[in-house]
Amino acid sequence: MVDDAALKRLTMRSWRRGTKEMDLILGPYADAHLADMPADRLALYDALLEENDQDLYPWMTGAAAAPDRFAPLVAEIAAFARDRHRSRA
Repeated sequence: MVDDAALKRLTMRSWRRGTKEMDLILGPYADAHLADMPADRLALYDALLEENDQDLYPWMTGAAAAPDRFAPLVAEIAAFARDRHRSRA
């Protein structure tokens, strides 16, 4: 089980990326999913947050392929962002 401090740190890092686009993609995803994520998936998400926004954004938008280890997580986050955007339009 992951402690609250670690979840808060991951959430903060999701919302304060350095680019507004990534804040708006990762922040809501973190709010909706991190609390229920198993520890191994949280570790992968933590590793994803270590990547540069200049790499992450093309992965999320489909402009570039994500590395194999991140591909399923990136696809999940991107789908969440698309669905969220559609529901607000």
